[in-house]
Amino acid sequence: MNAVTLITGASQGIGAATARLLAAQGHTLLIHCAHRTDLAQAVADECLQLGSPRAIVAQADLATESDVLQLFATADAALPPLTGLVNNAGIIDRTSRLDEMSAERLARMFAVNVVGPMLCAREAVKRMSSRHGGHGGVIVNVSSSAVRTGSPALYVDYAASKGAIDVFTQGLSKEVAGEGVRVCAVRPGITATGIHATGGEPDRADRLGPSLPMGRAAHPEEVAQAIAWLLSDAASYTAGAILDVTGGR
Repeated sequence: MNAVTLITGASQGIGAATARLLAAQGHTLLIHCAHRTDLAQAVADECLQLGSPRAIVAQADLATESDVLQLFATADAALPPLTGLVNNAGIIDRTSRLDEMSAERLARMFAVNVVGPMLCAREAVKRMSSRHGGHGGVIVNVSSSAVRTGSPALYVDYAASKGAIDVFTQGLSKEVAGEGVRVCAVRPGITATGIHATGGEPDRADRLGPSLPMGRAAHPEEVAQAIAWLLSDAASYTAGAILDVTGGR
């Protein structure tokens, strides 16, 4: 079966690196973005040059159920049956203590980082699971090493949202493993992407990289390699696994 993969949050960073790697492996791709369709289209164009049979772009607010339904309807209409979902999209906010965080910030954090991936996984299961007439597939959730550190005085809300993703990964894996759907996660450490600027620390990867056991931050392509392996047949007996990509942190 030809691989057909939907990658959320794929206009830059880990998502874009994953799209490029999967394109080189022959995946048909749906490149999702929340806002920057121009960046997503540039990634899609590059994927076509790298060998993807088809790469299309779709914009959606994953915290909104109707947007998620439309995203998967786009995949249904434009692509062969979905075989893979990479739940990569997520947000972070300015560094802050909990006693400075608003209810609105917390609600948005969990809507995008938890509810969104769960809605996407729900729709993927409806298409992949043998219970629904599907032929199997793989869901890879993107967590974070913040789950283990807790990110005190930085973004405990983000860390908590990723902790929810870890628990969700393990529970859903057990729920659908017997239906031909493998569910796993990767847990990146400090990675050189633009997400740190959103948190008000654009130099975070460069500043903290030398303090890590491997002496540097990760490149997004290194995280993409782990995601691609979990999606592949080489990981055919790997389900419920959460793979640390942290440089030993």
